[in-house]
Amino acid sequence: MSTIVSLAVILAAVFFILGIKLLASPKTARFGNILAAVGMIAALIFLHDGGGRWVWGGAWNLNYALIVVGVLIGLAIGAFGAYSVKMTGMPQMVALFNGLGGGAAALVAGLEFSKLAAGFAKVDSAAAFIEKIQTVNPLHPYSAFNGAIMLFATLIGAMSFSGSAIAYMKLEGKFEKPVMGLKIVNMLLMLAVVVIGVTLVVHPSNIGLVVMVALSLCMGLALVLPIGGADMPVVISLLNSFTGLAVAADGFAINNTAMLVAGTLVGSSGTILTLVMCKAMNRPITNVIFSGFGSAKESSEVVEGEMREISVEDAYLVLEAARSVVIVPGYGMAVAQAQHAVKELAARLEENGAEVSFAIHPVAGRMPGHMNVLLAEANVPYEQLVPMEDLNSRMETVDVVIVIGANDVVNPAAVNDPNCPIYGMPIVEAYKARTVFAIKRGKGAGFSGLANTLYFMDRTRMLYGDAKAVASALAAQFKQGV
Repeated sequence: MSTIVSLAVILAAVFFILGIKLLASPKTARFGNILAAVGMIAALIFLHDGGGRWVWGGAWNLNYALIVVGVLIGLAIGAFGAYSVKMTGMPQMVALFNGLGGGAAALVAGLEFSKLAAGFAKVDSAAAFIEKIQTVNPLHPYSAFNGAIMLFATLIGAMSFSGSAIAYMKLEGKFEKPVMGLKIVNMLLMLAVVVIGVTLVVHPSNIGLVVMVALSLCMGLALVLPIGGADMPVVISLLNSFTGLAVAADGFAINNTAMLVAGTLVGSSGTILTLVMCKAMNRPITNVIFSGFGSAKESSEVVEGEMREISVEDAYLVLEAARSVVIVPGYGMAVAQAQHAVKELAARLEENGAEVSFAIHPVAGRMPGHMNVLLAEANVPYEQLVPMEDLNSRMETVDVVIVIGANDVVNPAAVNDPNCPIYGMPIVEAYKARTVFAIKRGKGAGFSGLANTLYFMDRTRMLYGDAKAVASALAAQFKQGV
C-alpha cells in the first residue's frame, strides 16, 4: 500500500501543477479547475501518516467520520457560494475563502504545536520531552526546526485570516479611507511575535501559543488597514500567497507531501502574481504594503472644465463611422453585469466593419483577472483581449475608445502629474485616441478617490447611466440602422 500512496501523492502533485498551468487561458481554465480538484480528491483518499502507510486502512473511528462530515459541509458551502454570489461579489468571496484557508492552516499548525506543549508540561526538562516525542513518534521527531515551522504556519495563517477579513470589508465599502499611523504598531507586533516565537521553540506552551495567535491576528489587521482600496487586487494576491505558505509549512509540520506541494504552488504563484501586478502599477510591493493612496500627497493638478454629456443617438453616429474601436472595461461593467451587452455591442461594431479590441488593465476591477473572468463568461474571443502595451503603441490611430466603468486605469494624471498618488502607474492611454466615450453611473471619482482628468478633456464625451442599459441601447441603434 505504501507504493500506491506514494504514486497517488505524485499524481496529485502533477494534477495540481497542470491545473495551474491550464488556468493561464480562459479556454482551458475550467478543465484546469477540474483537474486540480481530481488531484485534491486523490490526495484526500490516499491520506498517509508520513511513513507511506495508508491512514484509511484501520478500523473506522470518529476521526474518519469528522473528516467526511467536514468535506461534505465544505463542498456544500463552496457550491452555494459559487452559484449564488454575483460576479460583482466575486472579489469579496475570493478574499473570504482565502481567509478561511489561512485560518484552517493556522488551526492545523496550532493544534500540532499544542500537542507538543501539552507533552512538554508533563516532563521535567526539554531534553526529556524531546526524547519522549522521538520515542513515541519516530516519524515526527521534534526539533527546533519543526517547532519553528509550526509557529510560522500559525503566524502566516492567522495573518491571512484577519487580513482577508479586512480586505473583504474594504471591498464591501465598510472602510472608506485607509487607517494610517500603524507602522510603529506593526513593528512592535512583529518584534513581540519574534520574541514569543523564539521562546516557544525552546519552551512550548499553550498560553504562549494563544498569545502568539492573538498577536498574529492583530498583525494581519494592522497590515491591511492602512492599504488603500485601489490596492486591494494586489493585497488579495499577497494574502493568497500567505495562505499558500502556511499550507506548505503545515505540510512540513505533519509530514504531508501533498500539502507541501499544494501550498508551495499556491504560495509561489500568488507571489509571482503580486509582483506582476506591482510591476503593472509601477510600484514596489513595499510601497503597496507600507503606503497606500490614503497616505499619498494630493494631486497638484487642478481639474478644469466640465464633463460633456452626449446622447446615445449622437454616440451611435460617431461609432457607425469608426473603423477601429477599443473597449476598456472596469468595475462599473461588473456592477451592472453588462458583459453580455458589451459583447453584443462589440459584435455589432464588427458587423459594421470596425476592428474591435478589449484593453484589460492588470489591476482593473477588484481582484486579479476580474475583467478576464467577466468577458470569458460572455464568450468574448480571447484573441480580442489585446495587451495594454500593444494598444498604447497605436492608440493615436484609434477612432473611438469606450471606457466602461473604469477610472484609475485610464487616468492621464498617472502620466503627467508627478504629485498624483498613482503617478508612474502604466495606464491604458485612452486620452490619445481621437474620441473617447465614457460610460459612468455618475460624476463620482474612482475607487482611489481621484478625479479622472480624462473625463474633462475636449475629446471625451460622457454617457451617463447603467453600463448594461447604455451598451444595449448602443447595440440597438446598430440593429435599427438609424
